[in-house]
Amino acid sequence: MNIIALSFKYLWSRPLAAGLNVLLLALGVASITLVLLTSSQIDHAFERDLKGIDVVVGSKGSPMQLILAGVFHIDTPAGNIPLAEVQSLQKDARVEKLIPLSLGDSFRGFRIVGTTVDYVTHYDAKLADTKVKGAMFKAPLEAVIGAEVAANTGLATGNSFIGSHGLGAEGHAHGATPYQVTGVLAPCSCVLDRLILTATESVWRVHEKAIEGDTPLDAEDKKAIEDDREVTMALIRYKSPLAAVSFPRFVNTTTNMQAAAPAIEITRLLRMVGVGTDVLRGFGAVLLLTAGLSVFIALWNAVRERRADLAMLRMLGASPQKVAGLLVCEALWLALLASILGLFLGHLLTGAVGYLLQAEKSIPVTGWMWLVEEWAIPATAAVVAILAALLPAMAAYRVDVQSLLKS
Repeated sequence: MNIIALSFKYLWSRPLAAGLNVLLLALGVASITLVLLTSSQIDHAFERDLKGIDVVVGSKGSPMQLILAGVFHIDTPAGNIPLAEVQSLQKDARVEKLIPLSLGDSFRGFRIVGTTVDYVTHYDAKLADTKVKGAMFKAPLEAVIGAEVAANTGLATGNSFIGSHGLGAEGHAHGATPYQVTGVLAPCSCVLDRLILTATESVWRVHEKAIEGDTPLDAEDKKAIEDDREVTMALIRYKSPLAAVSFPRFVNTTTNMQAAAPAIEITRLLRMVGVGTDVLRGFGAVLLLTAGLSVFIALWNAVRERRADLAMLRMLGASPQKVAGLLVCEALWLALLASILGLFLGHLLTGAVGYLLQAEKSIPVTGWMWLVEEWAIPATAAVVAILAALLPAMAAYRVDVQSLLKS
């Protein structure tokens, strides 16, 4: 205990050098923590939201854009596809389940998605237990809202709201067709938390009403509009894994639609994003190495400056091992303080990233969680500090008391 206390006092006898070493180590720890937390949560979000979706069919364009818009709802879809063609795909023998999605409107930045109740059951989402008992949407212009939507907008079961054209927050309001909230979903930690779900017929009614305006359409015009109905995309699950070989090619070559395999596109996306995370992880490693070099120089200088003190400790009965341990304890104090500060900064930065993503209604990321892998971070900092202290500790161990006393 005396060595531990004395090493702490020695450490802070030079506060500027100690503070610099703690800061360098802490920045390296914070960078690695940020990468670990964000990459882990993003990977988990991708895996969770892609569950059970084998292929996404939409309009021609970028396959990755189709996945990001249709599965994660963080991009703008390229366009719509005819309802008749989607219905023909639903009859395909290779298709087990098809969930249509119709996008285009939003409420305060949260997307209104026209779909079926299958979309809710696909993620095993349930209605929240609120004061007013809710129900799933059944009729047009009924809507069920996600937990994040309810928390940010204040909407509750029984309330009504007016959607805006476009996926931003400042589109033209469809005032003639308000939605009625029939239920609030319990938090599912999935994409549904930040969506407003309604029947596909709701989206058609809203936009057909906008086309009609104040002038009623005759039966022929209404029939023409119904024949031209579209959806934005369809999420499909195969009956057999073998369908992955033939179905996308069938869609891409024989129709005006496009089939995108989420597994392929997300692997490509993570490979591109991985370059950035590797750079940040490498930056953290460089900071740790720089901090280790700085700790080494500080402890080496400390041995030279404290030669008289070390000799006095030896005269008072301290063994060479204890004198060397004094230097190692200083390094471990640095690692401990830097780990605490670095982990705090890493979680704080992750929380800031999550706040920015939440403002964009994107993938949820939080800094207020702990991963098992994070236990390796302070261990790494301790190893760096101990390695930096080895040579100074050996020099302290070999201090020649007699020569120092003679001098």
